[in-house]
Amino acid sequence: MVPLSTLWLPLVLSAVIVFFASFVMHMVLPYHRSQLKKVPREDETMAALRPLAIPPGDYGMPFAGSPAALKDPAWLEKRSKGPVMLLTVMPNGPYSMGKNLVQWFVYSLVVSAFSGYIASRALGPGVDYLAVFRFVGASAFLGYSMALAQSSIWAARQWSSTAISMFDGLVYALLTAGTFGWLWPR
Repeated sequence: MVPLSTLWLPLVLSAVIVFFASFVMHMVLPYHRSQLKKVPREDETMAALRPLAIPPGDYGMPFAGSPAALKDPAWLEKRSKGPVMLLTVMPNGPYSMGKNLVQWFVYSLVVSAFSGYIASRALGPGVDYLAVFRFVGASAFLGYSMALAQSSIWAARQWSSTAISMFDGLVYALLTAGTFGWLWPR
């Protein structure tokens, strides 16, 4: 076993590397641009929703509220007529990435910490690069990617969008694994 405290450098450095890699993947490379689509008649849709002043939050429409309501003929008719949607309403006004970037970096630190912890319980000092790479890489992939499938299974998110995000998670996991393998205590 390796004390987790000896892994602070690969933990922090891998989070920094993932942070900058995600910037490149989202802001420079074009493959994320296809994940969202423009709503038809966007201006009219926004104008129709604006007077409702829907507060920021996550919504389902039509909303059942209970398992029993899923059998209610009125709810079934609403669902049949549509539109059926899951909707996330964000705050109005200028978009600031600061809070999101801080949360992303903290999340990357947490994934690195759990990945390092798992490897530190299974491996001792001085093990070869590939052994560290496998443990950390598999753990980091779980942290960055596997739960994303739930959105396609339960929230009807396009599988192509989920696959793109899972690919990102694979890249982040490989970078995390490489950093830990490189800096693993000898």
